[in-house]
Amino acid sequence: MQPQYQMGYDRAITVFSPDGRLYQVEYAREAVKRGTTAVGIKCKEGVILLVDKRVSSRLLESSSIEKIYLIDDHIGVASSGLVGDARLLVERARVEAQINRVTYDESIDVETLAKKICDHMQVYTQFGGARPYGTALLIAGVFEGEVRLFETDPSGTLLEYKATGIGIGRPAAMKIFEEEYNPEMTIPDAIRLGLKALHAATEGKFDVQTVEIGVIEVANPFFHKMEAAEVKSFVDQMDFESVAEPSGE
Repeated sequence: MQPQYQMGYDRAITVFSPDGRLYQVEYAREAVKRGTTAVGIKCKEGVILLVDKRVSSRLLESSSIEKIYLIDDHIGVASSGLVGDARLLVERARVEAQINRVTYDESIDVETLAKKICDHMQVYTQFGGARPYGTALLIAGVFEGEVRLFETDPSGTLLEYKATGIGIGRPAAMKIFEEEYNPEMTIPDAIRLGLKALHAATEGKFDVQTVEIGVIEVANPFFHKMEAAEVKSFVDQMDFESVAEPSGE
């Protein structure tokens, strides 16, 4: 049963509740919170994105699950929430990047692209007949030597982070980042920190086959996804037993 004060105020996206809330947007945020974990980390050498793809069946080909996307040469995106919604936003981001190239003959600024995507998401919180996007994005890139990492949410809010996470494991990942983040890290150090955060976020249910890593460096600003063998080499370096919570015995 819904609380009496809430009944009727979640029927349409355009209706505010008496306490100033848009329930449909909050429901969309819940869809993100139930999604797989994705984390992003900035460091002095670049920015990385890591995702846990969470294969739900042994019959599923893990390579068919895509959570990290190339937007432009210098920008990548990781998603959490409804995959179909994320794909639509990724396609729009790619179009915006190409429009900028055709119009101005230069690649798009990471912040400009992030704002355009958030503007589009925010429109769907104002008008009836459509629902908000049930997905959040981490937008990472390097533009003119500057490393940027933005997080969007279904309300169209845009925030920039040094390190952040989205999805079901966000609280555990953020706890790791709050304690151990160092802006002077190298990219290998950032990858190891990201793997540690993902391991904590998945409560130890960690499978190298379901981890995907995207990297862009300041020295070589071309976003790329790591090969499975390279990901495995980083996972093999990790001592997850030492980072597990003590049993108390």
